[in-house]
Amino acid sequence: MDFILEDHPAPDSLPRIDFRAHLNDEQYAAVTAEAGPLLVLAGAGSGKTRTLTYRVAWLLSRGVRAGEILLLTFTNKAAKQMLHRVQELTGIEPQRFWGGTFHSIGNRALRIYGEAIGLAPAFTILDAEEAERLLKQVVESQDKAFFKDKTHPRAGPLFGIISLARNIQLGPEATVEKYFPHYSDIRDRIPGFAKAYEARKREQKVCDYDDLLEYWLALLRQAPEVAAYFSHRFRHVLVDEYQDTNTLQAQIVDTIGSHHRIMAVGDDAQCIYSWRGANFENIMTFPDRHPGTAIHRIETNYRSTPEILNLANGVLLAQPKGRHFDKELRASRGHMEKPYVVQTMDDREQAEFIVKRVRALHEDEGTALSSIAVLYRSHFIAVETQIALARAGIPYHITSGVKFFERQHIRDLVALLRFVYNPADGQAWERIAVLLPKVGEKGAQKIHAAALARARESQRNILDVLDAEEVRAKVAKDAREEWDKLVVSLRQVSDSMQAGTPADAVETAIEGWYGDYLKGAFADYSDRLEELTALVGFAQRFEETQDFLAQILLLNSETSDRHVDPDSDAIKLTTVHQAKGLEYDVVFVIGLADGQFPGRRSIEAGDVEEERRLFYVAVTRARNELYLSYPKIASRPGPGGLMLTPSRFLLEISPDLYQELKIRRVNPW
Repeated sequence: MDFILEDHPAPDSLPRIDFRAHLNDEQYAAVTAEAGPLLVLAGAGSGKTRTLTYRVAWLLSRGVRAGEILLLTFTNKAAKQMLHRVQELTGIEPQRFWGGTFHSIGNRALRIYGEAIGLAPAFTILDAEEAERLLKQVVESQDKAFFKDKTHPRAGPLFGIISLARNIQLGPEATVEKYFPHYSDIRDRIPGFAKAYEARKREQKVCDYDDLLEYWLALLRQAPEVAAYFSHRFRHVLVDEYQDTNTLQAQIVDTIGSHHRIMAVGDDAQCIYSWRGANFENIMTFPDRHPGTAIHRIETNYRSTPEILNLANGVLLAQPKGRHFDKELRASRGHMEKPYVVQTMDDREQAEFIVKRVRALHEDEGTALSSIAVLYRSHFIAVETQIALARAGIPYHITSGVKFFERQHIRDLVALLRFVYNPADGQAWERIAVLLPKVGEKGAQKIHAAALARARESQRNILDVLDAEEVRAKVAKDAREEWDKLVVSLRQVSDSMQAGTPADAVETAIEGWYGDYLKGAFADYSDRLEELTALVGFAQRFEETQDFLAQILLLNSETSDRHVDPDSDAIKLTTVHQAKGLEYDVVFVIGLADGQFPGRRSIEAGDVEEERRLFYVAVTRARNELYLSYPKIASRPGPGGLMLTPSRFLLEISPDLYQELKIRRVNPW
């Protein structure tokens, strides 16, 4: 096999860089460390990217050629920024390096050497939609009826299961048990689907996104001469955000870096993506897999005040001994106010507090709205805050997706309720009917027209004639079994609406046909079910269904952000996961009650460590001011009743690290 060097001689001279002047002591020690296994624990706001960039420049200054450095990142943007900065420092162009995401580098390696494992060099790559469509075809070729059962995962969620199993190197059945227990009844069928899908891709000479990693690892393991070449070629392997690597990625790094000249840069305290495959053990066991690892800690923080960092350190102190690397963030800034802990009566008072404080910050203190963020564990926690900000006329932008009442499953369920309340509502009907197999908009319209005609003729309610033969005849054959279940569910919701409250109707709708549909339609079924349950709490405000539905319509209009430019002066509302890597002058972390943050499922599973790390990430987003709030009363009763307790993460912290902020309540009498 011919190996391609793809490199140029190092320039005779590089611009002189005063590394000592450009770096603090911790950064300098890491940047100039002797070659070998290096684990750089870079705390939040400590200059991780700067350290990696200068490490590349340092290696170049010591005579290492650009083509001998492999830089692995999680976004192409990160790689481009680093290599562009390297060019500014050294004059060496980015294209001289092998630098980019794991997937982009895997693609590059397979294009050159993939034939060693039987992969055609001209393979094409499927996008996500194409991969799901191919998997759907494969499954239907094995079992035509599989997707007709709406409790079975559809092609998208099924692909997600197989994809996660491949990335964490765990069998599909074990992956279902651990991450998707709601699909346990069909777990034994998934390995067969995965195997057939793999064979079909081979036949068509195509790869999906995950293949770029799996085949890359296979190439390194099955073609020893290729593995030896890569290990010899890349004398230095640098990995950004190492705590986010999955099992597959860590194995690739270990194989290429068998010479142990690896610099892994990350922070175990910011490992928060296990649900998408990140393996916390990768960073914790790095020294075991690479004997003689030198650990460098970069703990000087340039972002937050000493008071905020003291609280962040308090969060880390509560971690179990021996299950994390010790670190202590130190501030480079001057002192300001301690963080505030705010107890509110309920979600609405929590939202009102945010509105009042934001107004004071913006109008009285001149704080830009865009430098204020509201962070939360899950979307449903922010419902009341969205409503309050909209009514106060304070612009906001949700950076982690669409607003609560615009989320797909929320709109679906509301459409179902609208139709039951007003069966003449054709738009609501269409949204529900097209969820049935083989039913499109025109088909939905024909069914509705037939039902209207039959109802007029018999002078009955539309819901009472949906099972009439002339109506059922308009339903696609593949949907008729589902149709019967839908009709039963619609009538049950109608009974709840007439005999009970709007909240009863919402609960009945969730427990019926739509709840089963949700289970098959979304891999994150549990999260979406939790959000639908939050809708029950919202419905408890109302005694009449018409008021409940009208209020949702009005709120959709009020909270619509179609005209809010993400770059405009607007508050940011986001989940903590989406906020990682970002920073704001003022941060509100809301919903800090047990069952909300940490979440109920983590508490029940007896493992809240990732949730604790998530809280640490939330706290370290704040530069100047930090508000930690929790409601005393839940918007709807849960397993523990109406009363909530403060998050265990708050109770673990010494009261000396924060100040309590009391809300003044005006006596109505």
